[in-house]
Amino acid sequence: MAYLTLRGINKIYPNGFHAVHDFNLEIEKGEFIVFVGSSGCGKSTTLRMIAGLENISKGDFLIDGVRANEKGPRERGVAMVFQSYALYPHMSVYDNLAFGLTLQGVDEDVIEQKVKKTAGILGLTDYLDRKPRALSGGQRQRVAVGRAIIRKVDIFLMDEPLSNLDAKQRVTMRSEITQIHRETGATTIYVTHDQTEAMTMADRIVVMKEGYIQQVGTPYDLYFNPVNMFVAGFIGEPPMNFIHSTLKGGKLDIKGNVVDLGAIADKDVLKKYEGKELVLGFRPEAIRLAGSEDLENAYKLSCAVELTELLGDNTNVYVDIHGIKTILKVEPHESPEIDTKLTFAIPYENVYLFDKQTEKRIRLKGFAK
Repeated sequence: MAYLTLRGINKIYPNGFHAVHDFNLEIEKGEFIVFVGSSGCGKSTTLRMIAGLENISKGDFLIDGVRANEKGPRERGVAMVFQSYALYPHMSVYDNLAFGLTLQGVDEDVIEQKVKKTAGILGLTDYLDRKPRALSGGQRQRVAVGRAIIRKVDIFLMDEPLSNLDAKQRVTMRSEITQIHRETGATTIYVTHDQTEAMTMADRIVVMKEGYIQQVGTPYDLYFNPVNMFVAGFIGEPPMNFIHSTLKGGKLDIKGNVVDLGAIADKDVLKKYEGKELVLGFRPEAIRLAGSEDLENAYKLSCAVELTELLGDNTNVYVDIHGIKTILKVEPHESPEIDTKLTFAIPYENVYLFDKQTEKRIRLKGFAK
């Protein structure tokens, strides 16, 4: 039996707004689960229902097989880290870390031992006498995390804890939180709108849209095997390119570039979608530039280069396929000149097809997808 079970969870507010629809998920003990999606998708609301800060309108929430719907936050044995640091400004770092243990009546010697150990883990030993206003954003976030882990609970809940940090601090804190998770072994549920955080930290990711789960899987599954256009476009940076075209005679005409789907799709599949609008998808980094290398078993498309962005380890190339805007990712030494023409190829194994009407992925032949 799973450690945490969410069965048919719904959240309906008094005004009738349905924030979360039929949420089903089983979480194993010690897993690091990330809820990801755009603002307003219901991920934080779901986290708050798990924490006991929001009532569950319908469905069952079980902790280790025991229904917990009616239990309060303290009874559920959870510790939560919020987007705002929620530190006590008049208290030192030491007192902020010790506060929860003090309320529980823990002996002062034990508190001191735990505070020093937690501060050591988080690199806060030299800051225990400082007030929060004397700390950087990253240091304040470490204190907030420390206040959660010092209690040694079985479940950590984190609601966009890194959103107030700058890019460098977020990278550092990502690795620190992942390391803390490994050391504590606690079950962790982490909410973010940043797909990079989700991909680098999670054992499994739950992608949400408008209150519905779109897909649950490992970072690898979501990147290489998205079930629909939303997941395919949400996971990956830059996002997957989508090109719309109508299937005629088993082929897509992409502004004069003919793509014969017979090379990647079964005939029965093509017959089913004949005359319908399909969406061809490919990731910017999955392409190859035409050159000396052999580009067999690939679709070749011609385009015009509009803009390039050198990012150091790669270059984003913004191109126009006769009116269709597309992004390519290439090696820095392959960066093309602006206002030039180029041909790129999409290997068959890197092509995705979607039904325009349902936005669901169409299964292809011969490849993992």
